[in-house]
Amino acid sequence: MNVDDIVRDALREQAAEQPPAAAGFADRVLAVRRRRRTRRIAAAAVVTVAVVAVGVGVPLLDSGKHDVRPSGGGGVVVEKKTKAHPDQSPPREEISVGGTTLAGYFIPDTVKKTAETAVYQRTYHLLNPKTGKYAKTVDWSWVAVAPGAKTAAVLEQDLPASRIGLLDLTTGKVERWIPVEHGVGGLAFSRDGRKLVATTYSKNPDLRIKTQGSDDWDQEQTSSRTGFYVLDVASGKGAWSEVRLAGDDGEFGGAFLNSRQDFALTDDGRYVWAGNPMGDIGKEFWDLKGAKVPTPAQDRYLEWFVDAGRSPNGELVAGDFAGKKWKTSSWIVDAATGEKTEVRGQQLLAWVGNKQLIAWDIGKNDKSEFHQRLVLVTVGSDKEVPLSGFREGNDGDAGRWEPLFAQP
Repeated sequence: MNVDDIVRDALREQAAEQPPAAAGFADRVLAVRRRRRTRRIAAAAVVTVAVVAVGVGVPLLDSGKHDVRPSGGGGVVVEKKTKAHPDQSPPREEISVGGTTLAGYFIPDTVKKTAETAVYQRTYHLLNPKTGKYAKTVDWSWVAVAPGAKTAAVLEQDLPASRIGLLDLTTGKVERWIPVEHGVGGLAFSRDGRKLVATTYSKNPDLRIKTQGSDDWDQEQTSSRTGFYVLDVASGKGAWSEVRLAGDDGEFGGAFLNSRQDFALTDDGRYVWAGNPMGDIGKEFWDLKGAKVPTPAQDRYLEWFVDAGRSPNGELVAGDFAGKKWKTSSWIVDAATGEKTEVRGQQLLAWVGNKQLIAWDIGKNDKSEFHQRLVLVTVGSDKEVPLSGFREGNDGDAGRWEPLFAQP
């Protein structure tokens, strides 16, 4: 019995016991990261990576047990257990490599609510494991996919949410609700899928406002993050821990955090961590009760804005944009020594085993840094395999899709 079976059994046993509740969310490009990276592009005069609208990127998991067969509609099987659709953007049919699966994607938009407010909103397209196709849903503001890519944790459309749903991706039905006392705005599974970290906020972290003298929608200047739950997925039980903002004493306010800055578990499950864009090392760590701890040695090279994180064996860490050997490339960092190796790929999204990754990258002759497609890259090789078609438009444009990956 795998993790997905355990979760499914627990859901069915408890489905009738849970009361209904409210609604929940949306997500956004991180302004601090964009500004810092834009400055570096100008200085280096190289093509670099578009920012993905994700709070704290956590590797999501997949069992890799689905059938492997040639895909129709122009898709090609690149190698065993690989499904690629370089003619599809956004994809309509499953994309997967070696058990790492594109479990879904979302298309962002900024939806005006009043003359002065808007919400950064996602429309999700989730993979149905039975049909192998992506289906649109407008029910959820936030989706985190569990190991096996058959179950997801979801929030409804008004954040912060008062309950967390556990969704069967095959049927599209919520099998159980987990009620919470503190409003939740973001979710992330542990690497083994048995725990769920829920980031709590006092206000919608995806609220957008008009700043004085500007016609653009921007995130609020102060964070409303309050803490986190660490929940057992099978039972729904867990405790909330308060995490005070750096400025709660009045010195800084929450002004130096993005309005959305979600928590996640470290791969070993011992600590919770989050990005701190204005901090000395860019990230912070806490124990499971909310007490601040020093950066664990094995996690000192993690970058909160690089989705791929650590390799499955923990030996390598996906790093930031490099652009040295190739016009678009990224760093791979040795978790023990800090030694860097350059790998193809503009932005590293998910590991495929311990030597390959799925990344965004531009085409060979592309002049636009935003004309990207999903590719498979390999550490120590200059070759890459196309997995999807190219995204159109520029960073922040409506219609550009953002991926959710599930790893084995």
